[in-house]
Amino acid sequence: MVSFILSIAALLLGYFLYSKIVEKAFGADDSIKTPAVRLEDGVDFVPMPAWKIFLIQFLNIAGLGPIFGAIAGALWGPAAFLWIVLGSIFAGGVHDYFSGMLSLRHDGASIPEVVGKYLGPGFKNFMRGFSVIVLVLVGVVFITGPAKLLAGLTPAQFNTAFWVYVIFAYYVLATLLPIDKLIGKIYPLFGIALLIMAVGVSGGIIFGGYQIPEITLANLHPGKLPIWPLMFVTIACGAISGFHSTQSPMMARCVTSEKQGRTIFYGAMIAEGIVALIWAAAAMAFFGSTGELAAQMNANGGQGWVVSIISNTLLGKIGGALAILGVIACPVTSGDTAFRSARLTIADFLNYKQGPIKNRLILTIPLFAIGFVLTKIDFNIVWRYFAWSNQTLAMIVLWAAAMYLALRKQFHWIATVPATFMTAVSITYILVAPEGFKLSSAIAYPAGIAAAVGSLAVFLIAANKKLKKA
Repeated sequence: MVSFILSIAALLLGYFLYSKIVEKAFGADDSIKTPAVRLEDGVDFVPMPAWKIFLIQFLNIAGLGPIFGAIAGALWGPAAFLWIVLGSIFAGGVHDYFSGMLSLRHDGASIPEVVGKYLGPGFKNFMRGFSVIVLVLVGVVFITGPAKLLAGLTPAQFNTAFWVYVIFAYYVLATLLPIDKLIGKIYPLFGIALLIMAVGVSGGIIFGGYQIPEITLANLHPGKLPIWPLMFVTIACGAISGFHSTQSPMMARCVTSEKQGRTIFYGAMIAEGIVALIWAAAAMAFFGSTGELAAQMNANGGQGWVVSIISNTLLGKIGGALAILGVIACPVTSGDTAFRSARLTIADFLNYKQGPIKNRLILTIPLFAIGFVLTKIDFNIVWRYFAWSNQTLAMIVLWAAAMYLALRKQFHWIATVPATFMTAVSITYILVAPEGFKLSSAIAYPAGIAAAVGSLAVFLIAANKKLKKA
């Protein structure tokens, strides 16, 4: 219990203290007019209040990650708490802040265009294709999960396939309509509901007599899967997630002051870290051991059942139903903005104006056609590829942030260190993973570390050359 309380306190301190260091290094300047003010178009560039943007950003980035990912990460035991706390403060918060603020500085550009400005045209072209693939995968995995949960709450005739069609129809509307017409009106409500649900679950665990284990570095995974690098990929959205960088530019097009960025981008990441911490703690405490958690997940269909049983037990039938609806809203409201971000990314690449609805339809329909086909593939396969590509995207964005700081002669290590770490995570994972090269840890671990060190060396050399040229 003590470790859990201290972890929550550490996340809050990270926001109130470390985020100010990050903001100062970036150089937030309220005298600069934001894209929402200069380029307002009534569709994507729409000024909105800071509190509303924060709640939309929080809901956009949440998805299934800080709940399902945290529950899966809980199988490793309380070591998960450390990754959630340290990852959110020193990696995820930095990543989210710079992805939003760099977009804001460059007319609300999508993340491939931002990366290209600091890492060169090669990275820009790679990121254009890679980020769209990630976004479509996100949209797909955030359809199947909530569709299954909804099927479990409704009569038999409303099966998973029925809810897939319903969610797709909603996605089309959310992708096409101006951001303030649908997203701007309902997302803040869902964001508040998600926070209330997380507080309710944590209260139920604390005051219900459950024992939250204290932090230990021991690997408690029942299947003895290694902590490195698997836990760092499994718990993504609750610590650091490249998907967030694809969402931040949408909100950068609505921000009216650069000083709002610390709360909107860094703050939303910390809020997500708190949600992930609560669900990881709840999963460990409710079942008493990681072995029992794994057994119950295997016997009852995974994390969705865990969410259902914990919510109904701790919050009662009405509270449980509301909590489950909140969990459903999370992925749905991330999936739709994933497709919206994919549309904007392609539009930026083609320099294709998105004012006329005909132009939006031309880009949207093919994206949904591909997404629908992918829903027919095994969910677990799609999720594993998303998990790796997600962390690889985060790694690249952190390197771009590090280059921005280096060129401004600021303390670039606040981005360089997490970029190096995530390079090691991403490379090592794809080398050992079943969906990757399936190499032994004896080969993959040294290779991953070597790749990270090599990337750091290349970055330092490239930054030095750019500075000399400047």
